[in-house]
Amino acid sequence: MHSNPPSYTVHDAIAAIRNLIEDAQRNGCAGETMSTALIQSTGVRGDVLQSIRESLGDCTRCILSKGRKQIVFGVGNPDADLVVVGEAPGRDEDIQGEPFVGKAGQLLTDILQAIGLSRQDVYICNVVKCRPPENRNPEIEEIETCLPYLQKQIEAIAPKLILTVGKFAAQTLLQTDRPISKLRGCFVDYNGVPLMPTYHPAFLLRNPSAKKEVWEDVKQVHARLSELTGKTYSLKGAK
Repeated sequence: MHSNPPSYTVHDAIAAIRNLIEDAQRNGCAGETMSTALIQSTGVRGDVLQSIRESLGDCTRCILSKGRKQIVFGVGNPDADLVVVGEAPGRDEDIQGEPFVGKAGQLLTDILQAIGLSRQDVYICNVVKCRPPENRNPEIEEIETCLPYLQKQIEAIAPKLILTVGKFAAQTLLQTDRPISKLRGCFVDYNGVPLMPTYHPAFLLRNPSAKKEVWEDVKQVHARLSELTGKTYSLKGAK
């Protein structure tokens, strides 16, 4: 049975920020500097993410709840410019409760570091929040059940860019059945946000030759992120 999506949206966060700014202005603080400082200090995005997690609860909305150890919601910076979306938790993730902590996770960390980012700089989550048995592919009903929560996570963070790794992340967000080999390498619009699909790190562990293609993809992410944010990110090179 599907549940309704969480009701606490990013619009609530914006309203909360606006109220804080108006309070500050009434107390004699005005100007862009004060507004920016308030937005950065309120932690509203983190609060929205926490609200979404609480609405998920001890989820039993699909069959995956029967075999999981724990829900793997997401981790990282609520104010991230880049959101990384994967497929589903694996064994290590199910044990630790954090996405991308196994061998594939270490490779993802290396990829991020190669374009000047740490795990603490980005927000990392999966389409499906519970481990499928024996790491099988998530099924359509399982994806559809979890999708509203992923959408709310992205909406709350409002990133400048999205990087999807693996076919399920790209196909789910873009609502397409095109293979990842055809999707990767080009930015696609997702609700006004540039989205770059690329191969999953687990695929790279089995097919090291594909690392060259992923490196070309993430170099595009590096360039676009620098352009959109005005920030300088080092480019260390692929490993």
